[in-house]
Amino acid sequence: MLAVLLTERGLGGDGADLERRLMRFRSERSPRATAARQLAERLAKQASGSRNNEPASAGALLIHAWPDRVAKARGERGRFVLANGSGAMLDAADPLAGETWLVVADLQGKAQNARVTAAAPIDETDIRAALADKIETRREASFDHEKRAVRVRETVRLGAIALSERMLPAPTGADADRAILDALRQHGLSLLEWGKEAETLRQRLGWLHRGLGAPWPDVSDTALVERLDDWLLPFLSGAASFSTINSGTLSSGLMALVPHDLQRKIDTLAPTHFYAPSGSHVPIRYDGEWPVLAVRVQELFGLDRHPSIANGTVPMTLELLSPAHRPIQTTRDLPGFWRGSWADVRADMRGRYPRHVWPENPLLATATDRAKPRGT
Repeated sequence: MLAVLLTERGLGGDGADLERRLMRFRSERSPRATAARQLAERLAKQASGSRNNEPASAGALLIHAWPDRVAKARGERGRFVLANGSGAMLDAADPLAGETWLVVADLQGKAQNARVTAAAPIDETDIRAALADKIETRREASFDHEKRAVRVRETVRLGAIALSERMLPAPTGADADRAILDALRQHGLSLLEWGKEAETLRQRLGWLHRGLGAPWPDVSDTALVERLDDWLLPFLSGAASFSTINSGTLSSGLMALVPHDLQRKIDTLAPTHFYAPSGSHVPIRYDGEWPVLAVRVQELFGLDRHPSIANGTVPMTLELLSPAHRPIQTTRDLPGFWRGSWADVRADMRGRYPRHVWPENPLLATATDRAKPRGT
């Protein structure tokens, strides 16, 4: 039978009370039982010298010898986790198996499935009093995906054991801003709703960094998470909700990473749109290695130079589209396309889209974003 063996004498209290608390440990003739009895006698003598001379429970005595072996019940009856992180077990029929808290004096077997061979029950109040210097209180921010807000949990722990947990009111002010940053460090930038404005700016800055290098800032996920204090923290509003962080907030933060003398050059070096000969403003994509312009081929008629950015030094990749916005061909040499592959493209497209113009010489044609007038 599992128990902590204490002598019937010398505890400075009622021996009958101790008998009700304890169970005999296997055979009293074993060396382990003798050692346990001797330890109990020493602890009892110390307890009998206390000021108020009140009897101390076995657990309250043993906790000073084995503070790392405080154990809390978990899962099925007889299963415990120790403050040192190990697992321990008792037979489900053992009376101690129903206790919430134990101090384990002896174990046998492997760390995660060790069998308790000597233990005594103890109250949580006694644990908190005896081991106050070993108890840690932690506050951890977590992200509530449904509410898109930061929540703060307070956990009081003794090693691997959680003594208590509770949710705290939502933080405000500087605490809220720090909680937002902590959530981003833990879960990544996917928590942010970038919106078209901020996402486009980020892609443009990303291309400028890849294509032109420093001092254009690195805006990769890794770099932005590392520099959250620099670009995002100054623009937060002190609310613990991600709903207050809009595309404008993120754009302002990204621009703060760009040296002031370069901010005016962004639109020149990495414009958002290309002004086609047809008069259309066609958006430029910066999500790949090279800037990409996807445009209907008729809108480029008459253009004998390849569209480029960065003051004409970087040619864009053209995705030439049909009138139905389906890809026809990809090129980084528009004049070469007009003089080469255009004849084959024209022969194929005339039959598919007869209502649109397909001139033999596109350099002499007028760019358009419309079909031919009816009757022509």
